[in-house]
Amino acid sequence: MLLEGPNPSTLDGIDMSANQPVDFLISHTIVVTMNPRREVITDGAVAIRGREIAAVGKTDDLKACFQSRKELDGSRFVVCPGLINCHIHITGEPITRGYVPDDTTFKENVFEWLCPLYASANEREEQLSAQLAAAELLKSGTTTFLEAGTIRFVDAVVEGLTAVGIRGRIGEWTWDRPEEPAVYRRTTADAIASLERLMNRHRDDADGRLMAWPMLVGHTTCTPELWRAAKRIADECRVGMNFHMSPAAMDPAGFLKEYGMRPMEFLARNGILDRNVVVTHCVHLDDHEVDLLAEHGANVAHCPTTALKVAYGVTQIGKMPEMVERGVNVVIGTDGNNASNYSDMMRATYLVAGLFKDARRDTKMFPAEKAFEMATLGGARALLAEDQIGSIEPGKRADLVLHDRRRPEWTPLLNVANQLVYSADGRSVHTVFVDGRIVVENYRLTTIDEDRLYAEAQQAGEAICRRTGLPDRATWPRI
Repeated sequence: MLLEGPNPSTLDGIDMSANQPVDFLISHTIVVTMNPRREVITDGAVAIRGREIAAVGKTDDLKACFQSRKELDGSRFVVCPGLINCHIHITGEPITRGYVPDDTTFKENVFEWLCPLYASANEREEQLSAQLAAAELLKSGTTTFLEAGTIRFVDAVVEGLTAVGIRGRIGEWTWDRPEEPAVYRRTTADAIASLERLMNRHRDDADGRLMAWPMLVGHTTCTPELWRAAKRIADECRVGMNFHMSPAAMDPAGFLKEYGMRPMEFLARNGILDRNVVVTHCVHLDDHEVDLLAEHGANVAHCPTTALKVAYGVTQIGKMPEMVERGVNVVIGTDGNNASNYSDMMRATYLVAGLFKDARRDTKMFPAEKAFEMATLGGARALLAEDQIGSIEPGKRADLVLHDRRRPEWTPLLNVANQLVYSADGRSVHTVFVDGRIVVENYRLTTIDEDRLYAEAQQAGEAICRRTGLPDRATWPRI
């Protein structure tokens, strides 16, 4: 329900003396706070000072206390925290979106199509891909992302992302077993040294918006020594670690054959599972593995569209409800643009809310409020940033998304949680703040030339596909 009546408790503990200077005041709006009481404030306001939220409350109260450099009339908007995408490939796939046929099995998809496409991109093309991904994320309401750890040209990508103005965690393509593609071939010692160089160079970029994590590709591509080294580096640098595991049956089969145990048991025994670890997919798990995730406090990134498109079997064997019941922090990702093909977290959140309702024939599975919490506060927790992002509260970063209510999918507005999860998607994102800076305004990026980006990305994507020699499997003839 929308909160009406007395002034909300979001003003508790805030200095409300008159004429305090702030940079922005968003007034006369609906604020979805995601604070501990999950308050939704009607005729609400958000005051922004520098990078942070100075106050949240009723418009009359904030106007009486703050002198703003710029006031934004929010009467047409619903203001929400920026969404947090906890698994996305920002290189390789945004710039080759949709080239991989949709009838490939998991192994064919990854090793016969995706790896060659990734390996064929040059430095500028990776930078363009990252900027294209950031543009789609921001314009659909995501202000923070966790990369999948498949960047090759990290310096160029960081430069491109800094220009766009998004917040994220990035990592370099790291494994030490596969021999192909040759550009990714490394010894264990080289892989560990590369992770250490990455952390020394990019531990904190763009005023803290971009941060490197030691990331592994995962699956069966890493030796035990590399697994342990990556976790050690994450702990020493006080950051997180993430990797792919068990989207398909090949991972459990591989670990059982080599180590005599399933993946989560291997990871637990090697000291990998922990609160600063995000494990992506986790579809082919048994009950003991779910218990291990819960016991060690690891986070799981659920990518529902990829699971559907690549036929992981998530609705048949996935244990996401059991994970949540056991206290595992299950968060949401959109994955790559040849597996999910979009980066709109609102669409992914809709699927999270709906899939297990049908799979278990239980309408109480993943209510809208829980799904939106997974896309905001849950993501913040997984990224070790609960004190900075995920809700609209004083002292947190001003990462805000303004949804345009003057659209049919927002009319009438009766239950804001249902509207956000089931009715709306990223097309209603009108304005976006990151770190108190407007990066999307009136549906357009303010930081870079969108039209130029799209033109360059089209040319680059075509060039990459030609260089790989992979066939064009589109079935509709182009005349």
